[in-house]
Amino acid sequence: MAVGIFDSGLGGLTVLDAVAARLPDVPLVYLGDSAHAPYGVRTPDDIYNLTTAATQRLFDAGCDLVILACNTASAAALRRMQEGWVPPGKRVLGVFVPLIEALTERQWGDNSPPREVAAKHVALFATPATVSSRAFQRELAFRAIGVDVEAQACGGVVDAIEDGDMILADALVRSHVDALRRKMPEPDAAVLGCTHYPLMAEVFQDALGPDVKVFSQANLVAESLADYLARHPQMIGPGTDSAFLTTGDPKRVSSRATQFLRRQITFQAA
Repeated sequence: MAVGIFDSGLGGLTVLDAVAARLPDVPLVYLGDSAHAPYGVRTPDDIYNLTTAATQRLFDAGCDLVILACNTASAAALRRMQEGWVPPGKRVLGVFVPLIEALTERQWGDNSPPREVAAKHVALFATPATVSSRAFQRELAFRAIGVDVEAQACGGVVDAIEDGDMILADALVRSHVDALRRKMPEPDAAVLGCTHYPLMAEVFQDALGPDVKVFSQANLVAESLADYLARHPQMIGPGTDSAFLTTGDPKRVSSRATQFLRRQITFQAA
């Protein structure tokens, strides 16, 4: 019954928490590639190779469906994986589409032509690799017209969060929001395009102001996954146990994850 959730580090735990709350009877196997984090500064080929290796490990753990809860992996590797790597009977899904569907007020699977939407000026906060991929803009163009997107590469934020330095993360977020506002003074909406960033959602909102609607991913992905599994129940794999796996030091990662989710999390070596 297991579903796999992959992230370059700990950010995907925000997605795991939301999925576990929405689908409490589905075992979840989480794999964080902490030995190679962060992905946001790596080349597309590096990201692809690391993501396929991690996804294969989740397939081996009894997951027929894997969620790339890493925006960088979704942006840089997902399309290439789906076109030539994913084995028959397996599925790999990303985290961009649920976010864009919420932003454009579309139902899952609505393949009608792109149309005008309420948000005309959208700020995208993401890792450097996600920004350079332009994957968000590409997916948005399939669904909406007339939307101006200004992307801000948020260097250092993921590292600060992974290191547990939330004071530094706070300062970096505010600095990146200031940089974005110099390019787009009055965004209608802001997209937190990294699964680490929900931990800083209040800081983003405070820095952006109350008039900017902030879109975060965890709950949106959980709802989309619940909908997908209701329509494709065969994609729930044969695994029966939940697990937390890491390519890093399990003791160190467990300590960080426990701080991250404010409950005891015990990782095993992948």
